[in-house]
Amino acid sequence: MALVVQKFGGTSVANLERMRRVAELGLRAQREGHQVVMIVSAMSGETNRLLGLAHQISPTPDMREMDSLASTGEQVSAALVAMTIQQMGGKAKSFLGHQIRIQTDDAFTKARIVNIEDSRLRNAVTSGHIAVVAGFQGIDPGGNITTLGRGGSDTTAVAIAAAIKADVCEIYTDVDGVYTTDPNICPRARKIERISFEEMLELASLGAKVLQIRSVEVAMKYGVPVHVRSSFTDTTGTMVASEEGLESVVVSGVAYDKGEAKVQLVGMPDRPGIVAKIFGLLAEQNVSVDMIIQSPSSSGSSTDVTFTVAKTDLARVKELIESTVKELGGGQVAYDPEIAKVSIVGLGMRSHAGVAAKTFGILAAEGINILGISTSEIKISCIIAAKYTELAVRALHDGFELEKAPA
Repeated sequence: MALVVQKFGGTSVANLERMRRVAELGLRAQREGHQVVMIVSAMSGETNRLLGLAHQISPTPDMREMDSLASTGEQVSAALVAMTIQQMGGKAKSFLGHQIRIQTDDAFTKARIVNIEDSRLRNAVTSGHIAVVAGFQGIDPGGNITTLGRGGSDTTAVAIAAAIKADVCEIYTDVDGVYTTDPNICPRARKIERISFEEMLELASLGAKVLQIRSVEVAMKYGVPVHVRSSFTDTTGTMVASEEGLESVVVSGVAYDKGEAKVQLVGMPDRPGIVAKIFGLLAEQNVSVDMIIQSPSSSGSSTDVTFTVAKTDLARVKELIESTVKELGGGQVAYDPEIAKVSIVGLGMRSHAGVAAKTFGILAAEGINILGISTSEIKISCIIAAKYTELAVRALHDGFELEKAPA
C-alpha cells in the first residue's frame, strides 16, 4: 500500500464531466490498494473571474479581502469532487485549508506555508475515505484566510505530500509532462522522461508553467518525487526527482516569461546605501525583484539601476519608486512592460564552455537585441523585446537540437 497525493489543476476540474474523470482516477488508485489525498484547484477561469470582480471595485483591492474572495474557488471544487466520488460509490471528505490547519505567514496573496497538521488527513484516509483538499489556501496566525499565489495548489500538494510522507505526488494537468519548451510555440518540443529538481526549479522560476516554483522548492527540500502527467490520458508523464542517475545534458529546456516589466532608474546618486534603500522598500512590500543590473556612469558621480518585476506588481512599484527617487536626490525613472525573458537551462552547462557564446550567437543571427543578461551555474537568461519571444524560443530550441533525445 502506498500513500499517494494527487493534484488536479483548473482544466482538470473545469466542469462536472471532468470532475467525474478526476473522481475515477482517485477511486482507481484506492482500488489498487493505495490511500489517496486529492488536492484540487478552482474550476478553470473561476479565479480570474473572482479577481476581475474585485478589480471592478478598486484597482488596488485590500489584500486580505482578496484572499477571502479568491479562496472560494477551490472550496467549490473540493465539495463538488467529494460529492462526485460519493455518487460513484466511494467515500470522500472535503477539507479547506483552515480545517486541516495549513498554517502560513501573513503575506496576503503570496503566503508561505509554515506548518501542516496531518492528523485529520491521516484519520480520513485510514478510515477508507479519499480526502479532497482545497488547494491554494491556508490560515495565518491571526486566523485570516491566506492564499499562496497563482499556481499555489501545486505547493499545497507537494507540502502535504511532504507532511504526510507520501510515496509520490502526482500533479495532473492538461499536458502529459514537462517538455523541452512550450509545444504551442515550438511543435518540435520533446517530452522529458525524467528531470532533476534543480533543472525543474530553474525552468519553473523562468516561466515554465507546468509547476509552480515553490512547489519544486518544497519537493527538492523534502525529497518528494513528483510525477507530472495528464488527467486526460493514462500515459506516463515526467518524473521530477533527484539528480542521481540523470544524464547531465548540456541544455534540457528553453523557458520564457512575458509576465515581467523592466524598471530603469537613470542618474541615481552613486553612494553607499542608495540601492539598499530602493530594494529594501520593495522587499517590505513583498515585491519580488528578478534581474538587477547596475551601471556606474563614466564620471562616477551617478549610476543607472535596471531591474525587472512582475507586471502585476508594476502599479505598486511606480507608487513606491517615484517618491523614493525624489527623496534620494534625483534621477529619472522609465518603465518598459513590453519585454520578455528567454532562458536556457541544463545541468551540463556546469562543465561545458561556450554555451553563453552560442546562445548569444543564435539570438544575434535572428536579429534579436539583448537588453539584459543573467546567469547561474545551470541557466542563462536574456531580456528581449516581447515581440521576438516566439522567434527566440524556436531559434534556441533548434540551435541546441533539443528535439533529439539524449543518448
